[in-house]
Amino acid sequence: MTTTPTDADAGRVQGAASWCVRFRWLVLALFVLATLAVGWQARHFQIDASAETLLTEGNQLYLQSRVLQQRFPSSEFLLLAYAPHDEKPLTAAHLETLRQLTAEIEKLERVAAVRSVRNVPFLQQLRSVSQARGADLSALTVDGGGVSVEQLPALLKDHPIYENLLISSDQRVLALQVTFRGEPELQALERQITEIQAQQLDGPLSEAQRKQLEQFKQQREPIQRRLAELRHKELQQLRRIAAQHNENADIILGGAQVLGDELIRIVRSDLQIFGAAIALVIALLLLVLFRRLLWVAVTALCCVSSLLITLGLFAMLGFKATVISANFVALQLILTLAIVIHLIVQYRERAEQHSDWTQGQLVTATLRDKFGPCLYAGLTTSIGFASLLWADIAPVVAFGWMMIVAIGISLLVSLTLFPALLSLRSRETATHLPGHGLLDLLASIAIKGRALTVLAFVVGFAVALMGLPRLNVENSFINYFDEDTEVHQSLKFIDQHLGGTTPMEVVITEPSAAQDQDLVLRAQTVQRLQRLQHEFGELDGVGHQLSLVNFGKLALLVNDGKPLTEYELTALYRLVDEELSEELIGGFFSESHHQLRLNVRIQDATPDLKRSELLEQMRAALEPAQLDPEQVQFAGLFVLYEDLLSRLFDSQVRTLGLVFAALFIAFLLVFRSLGLALLAMVPNVVTSLAVLGLMGWLGIALDFMTITIAAVAMGIAVDDTIHYLHRYRQERAAAEVDQAIRNTHRSVGHALLYTTLIICVGFAMLGFSDFVPSVLFGLLTAAAIGLALITDLLLLPACLAFARRRSA
Repeated sequence: MTTTPTDADAGRVQGAASWCVRFRWLVLALFVLATLAVGWQARHFQIDASAETLLTEGNQLYLQSRVLQQRFPSSEFLLLAYAPHDEKPLTAAHLETLRQLTAEIEKLERVAAVRSVRNVPFLQQLRSVSQARGADLSALTVDGGGVSVEQLPALLKDHPIYENLLISSDQRVLALQVTFRGEPELQALERQITEIQAQQLDGPLSEAQRKQLEQFKQQREPIQRRLAELRHKELQQLRRIAAQHNENADIILGGAQVLGDELIRIVRSDLQIFGAAIALVIALLLLVLFRRLLWVAVTALCCVSSLLITLGLFAMLGFKATVISANFVALQLILTLAIVIHLIVQYRERAEQHSDWTQGQLVTATLRDKFGPCLYAGLTTSIGFASLLWADIAPVVAFGWMMIVAIGISLLVSLTLFPALLSLRSRETATHLPGHGLLDLLASIAIKGRALTVLAFVVGFAVALMGLPRLNVENSFINYFDEDTEVHQSLKFIDQHLGGTTPMEVVITEPSAAQDQDLVLRAQTVQRLQRLQHEFGELDGVGHQLSLVNFGKLALLVNDGKPLTEYELTALYRLVDEELSEELIGGFFSESHHQLRLNVRIQDATPDLKRSELLEQMRAALEPAQLDPEQVQFAGLFVLYEDLLSRLFDSQVRTLGLVFAALFIAFLLVFRSLGLALLAMVPNVVTSLAVLGLMGWLGIALDFMTITIAAVAMGIAVDDTIHYLHRYRQERAAAEVDQAIRNTHRSVGHALLYTTLIICVGFAMLGFSDFVPSVLFGLLTAAAIGLALITDLLLLPACLAFARRRSA
């Protein structure tokens, strides 16, 4: 049974094609209106590259972290590391520079405070704990005159709170901690959102709760957008201020705000610069291959129209570009390009065969011939990207939906706009396309050396599969940026000199039986927390730790080195100055919930750091600290990201089998042949698994972007396979197997070859990105697409020839 459409289907396709040709000006007018109307909404398309876009809101660990974040609120802040060239920061001259920096930064509208060694209180100056009550904290600072410059080195040495926060342990780097005022309206909405989300820990939300949650999120959206713009301006102002005082010191910005802003810059750069670069490369290669500006113009118009419509539709649907979907522009261009190239090659083939046909006849026949395989290829490519929908990771799922929508738009634009545009021109003069010799060679290898070809692929595939167990999910934020970039250098500097970059939280809940309403702080709980901090401090990769233990160590200095009893700790908590209590205690203790919080910063730049192993070692440290695991919650960005990476690997393994099954069913429906469906699976299974095996051999970690490589590889391989087998079945109806393979190579083989060449060169452009995941995505995608071409032009025809000989 053939795979060509039925007579009714063919008639409908030919009728639609004839309509596009006949009413080409109407089609063009409609596309201009649609592109302008929908594309105009593209100006509202947003980029959201915050760390939260990597998290899944329905995840239990995420919900717990949200609850703890509300319970232990902390101010938004960033650090300005001040590293003098003479490595002696505790001098009057450098402290004067700090004063000037502080004065200028405090003028920024949203800045609440700027803390440095100049203006923080040194409680060691108190003679006893009792003096803490009602003490004038400003009198215990350098600015207040209570501390001299000469005293600072001794007061800061091994300071339980300020060391690795406001000064490095070697006292060569100072830091300004810039805290910002919160947005009351946003904070209120965040509390309401968290209250509703937290109820998911006990069960699904009701319909009314989901509607209310969505309403709160919609109210939050414009505030977050306005705040993001304001943060970007603040960073620009801070950089200008720093540039005015960098003659004698390096001033480096660090913190989550800096990281988020840099991610947005890189995502925007990848969308704009590399999207434009890939478009230019596509245009140049099209000109070289087809040698006519007509084909460049037609392809460019189809690509631009599909991209603008897609961006506008995404803006209306609320899809945002994240670090995961940053390369969808390149993918959108490639998807449209692949369809258009197949149409161009088919048109030129028809023009060469029928010199007496009119342009209308050629365009109509081209669309009739390629409508089926293009549609089938689009649907099966969607199945490849649908593998991302089972990832159980919100931004990955969103990327999957984005690509499915993009495929639909590419199909609609290419199959409608292409015939309308082409019918405006006179018919093409037939010329031979380059690449005949290479395609004939590949066909000969597949036919004459079919057994050796299959054997070579089996061996190569087996070697690739051996790389699968080597896949890992280890990665870090620092390693996402090229070593020469400012963000990498700043993250590494703060990581090494100021106690770490990636935050995590450890929250300890006192057992109900141990709770005493007369005691705010129990000595036993504090001692266990102190023991836990000691155990953590012995682990490679653990940086600065901050909790009530640090406050207790500070109290020892004030209390003549004598430890405080739990009653003294409680009295100190109740009697200490309110400002000091809020700054040093409020963020680390919840009296109403009887919980203590330990803030830990992980040093991502630690050589050979295994993050999953570190987390397990931290959990194991609970036993020597005599803490029940049920009492302790691990949360924060480090834990959430580690959880995300582990689920990435699980979802990849789980979904590949489902997608292979779905593809097989699709091939059965398309080809209506069990044998062809099985053969069609070969290139797709080989390509997707081989590229994962290659990652394993090369030691490339599976992360939030490289997880999409298998889907992309599968999608491209599916596209090539559909077009190849569809043409092979047509050729097979009039020729023997060997000749049918040669004819297929000489016809559709050109489109496969050109598409692969252009895509590989285009994606290789991402190798110049500053964002390492984008670099890996581009290079691995190029490798996967190259492998897909080889399997479709060598392995697939070899299998066809081998299978036919076996059945003969």
